[in-house]
Amino acid sequence: MQNPHAEYIEELLEGLNEPQREAVTHGEGPLLILAGAGSGKTRVLAHRIAYLIHTDQAQANEILAITFTNKAASEMRERVERLLGHATRGMWLMTFHSACARILRTDAPRLGYTRQFTIYDQADARRLTKRAADAVGVDPKRYTPAALNNQISAAKNQLRDAAEYRSTAAGPFEEMVADVYDIYERDLVRMNAMDFDDLLFRVVNLLELFDDVRERYTEMFRHVLVDEYQDTNHAQYRLLQLLVGGGRAPGGGEGEGGRPSYAGPIGHRNLAVVGDDAQSIYSFRQADIRNILDFQEDFPDARVVKLEQNYRSTETILSAANAVIANNRGGIAKRLWSELGQGEQIHLRGLDDEHAEARYVVGEIERLLDEGAARSEIAVLYRTNAMSRVIEDTLVRREIAYQVIGGTKFYERAEIKDAIAYLTLLANPQDLVSFTRIANSPRRGLGATSLARVISHAQTLDVPIWEAAASPQEVPGLGAAAVKALDRFMSTMHELRELSGEAPIAELLESLLSQTGYVEALEAERSIEAQGRIENLEQLVEVGREFDTAAAPGDGGLDVFLQEIALVADADTRSDDAGLITLMTLHNAKGLEYPTVFIAGCEEGVFPHSRALDEGGLEEERRLFYVGITRAMRALYLTYARRRAVFGASTIGLRSRFLDEIPAEVLDEPLESVFRPGLGSIGRRAMHGAGAGENGAAAPGAWREAARDPTGPVTAYRLGEDIVHAGFGEGVVTGVEPGGVIVVRFAADGSERKLMAEYAPLQRR
Repeated sequence: MQNPHAEYIEELLEGLNEPQREAVTHGEGPLLILAGAGSGKTRVLAHRIAYLIHTDQAQANEILAITFTNKAASEMRERVERLLGHATRGMWLMTFHSACARILRTDAPRLGYTRQFTIYDQADARRLTKRAADAVGVDPKRYTPAALNNQISAAKNQLRDAAEYRSTAAGPFEEMVADVYDIYERDLVRMNAMDFDDLLFRVVNLLELFDDVRERYTEMFRHVLVDEYQDTNHAQYRLLQLLVGGGRAPGGGEGEGGRPSYAGPIGHRNLAVVGDDAQSIYSFRQADIRNILDFQEDFPDARVVKLEQNYRSTETILSAANAVIANNRGGIAKRLWSELGQGEQIHLRGLDDEHAEARYVVGEIERLLDEGAARSEIAVLYRTNAMSRVIEDTLVRREIAYQVIGGTKFYERAEIKDAIAYLTLLANPQDLVSFTRIANSPRRGLGATSLARVISHAQTLDVPIWEAAASPQEVPGLGAAAVKALDRFMSTMHELRELSGEAPIAELLESLLSQTGYVEALEAERSIEAQGRIENLEQLVEVGREFDTAAAPGDGGLDVFLQEIALVADADTRSDDAGLITLMTLHNAKGLEYPTVFIAGCEEGVFPHSRALDEGGLEEERRLFYVGITRAMRALYLTYARRRAVFGASTIGLRSRFLDEIPAEVLDEPLESVFRPGLGSIGRRAMHGAGAGENGAAAPGAWREAARDPTGPVTAYRLGEDIVHAGFGEGVVTGVEPGGVIVVRFAADGSERKLMAEYAPLQRR
């Protein structure tokens, strides 16, 4: 008998290409859909769900479809409802956390919670972490609640409870975290509460401990589909394994690479995952690329479907993307192609410095707008948030409206506003708003009650807040600890105020950030986010340095600097009908597309980022570059600066190794003619000694142009010569290479680094 939905099914499959159709119509068993960038993965997922229902392989309430964001879940639900022609009531189409919360609302009592348990958000979790840290006696100036909570969160995503974390603690810091973790967990249970990580962790506990619960959900969800599978972490992997069965072979203990090796429970194994290993860029959030790379090992009978036709970009853009990602080892082979034609060549430009780079980018944006492009069609991408500052300043001066996605405009970022509030209070001791903002930032034990007493005292005496705070022992009701903290704070502020009358702005800012403990507090957080905030503050110091350089005699001074900052920060960038230019980091660009894309800062140490290189993350950086390239639909611009102000010094820029991996024929200028003679691919990381590749060796090709082009003056160093580097300290020359490259072993950490002798900050000892 013919399926009554046969006509609809034929319509459902119409317009799909062959691999898409194969993925949609797959029957029982595991399915890996390798969906390249722009290959229509959301469409395939939605059509597969509709196909399963219309072919009676599953009812709506027998499908669990997992996405990573609520926005993606909402979009998927709308698509499925359009395809089905009715609502999707009963279907579990939601994020991992939402699905787990729903399971726990039914079964949490099995674990000792009530069904009315509270879910703590990040702010709640950090407050509870602070209580636990206080109980242990942790110094909050050295280790913030955010830093401690990040450690606990990472452990939970690896399914490591407090006892297991303690058993593997290496060193005093982790032992201290283990103490905090113990108390934090005890308090959560006592409060009948779970944090976001617990939602996954506790469902895994539930399914491992109670076979009847696991069997109920395995039978309930006849088909499980997961989007963005390359972004799953270990806890999410284990949850899926428990729901569908299968997975890694029995073994116990640890498997290859330190991963726990579980016996896979028996189940229907109807797991369809969609993802792209080439777009796995979230290891800092505990995402594990091996989940997708090992899928065929976990499920040897899995059907693998590759979606390689790209519906977004031109062939030229895809040629660059394919060539770059081919340099990664261990990925799953696929090659994106398009029917959209060759399109225009990729625009590659090397500019003198970051200001010239910003002028070029904004100049091209103006030209595109004059030619009829809409602002909403243009995006500027960069590796770190701090890089947006020079581009933002240039857009403001040219009066081009823009938005910063996934972040805040530079002068609106909390750490920048804090630093400016410090300066403002130095310039204006009566500024109550600035005082209130910074008195306890970083934390000094000056709570809201203590500050209210100081403010009230100032108002009662009708004196500036600075004067009242300078004599804390005279403030009625102020506790001894608060008096001591305020006394220390105001002593530092007095020193800085004396400095503010004579020092350049950059020097004042550096002193301020150091002496107030602001940067030290961020460093203690030990997080990617805190590192980003430090980079933003370094950019603010650079703003000060630019002001110092540009100011005419008598026109400088703190008041003038603050006035200029206020004018830039208050620039009118309201949205209008023409939309906004979009600025964002490459991480935030994932999943988006724009007709024209600029990727700025394509230099070694900037992109790939020096921190990623130091930590062996070159391949993830290359995947991030691949993500950036594949956001572009018609036009792609890649820019780099030959000099860039970094950590207060103007450093030589080495073009990113990723640029060398792009075929010359897709670029609008030959690679060699874009760069200064004699520099080639030597640059910032070569000069400053962090040019090592993933395993600490020099990156392939990183030094080839130095060897080939020894022109220009070269400072001669001999083997065995003792030197001093401004940043790395004392060292000895252990190698001399063509083109002025020397190899130096540094005494401080025993590391060997390649330096460009002519440009590195070196002196003979």
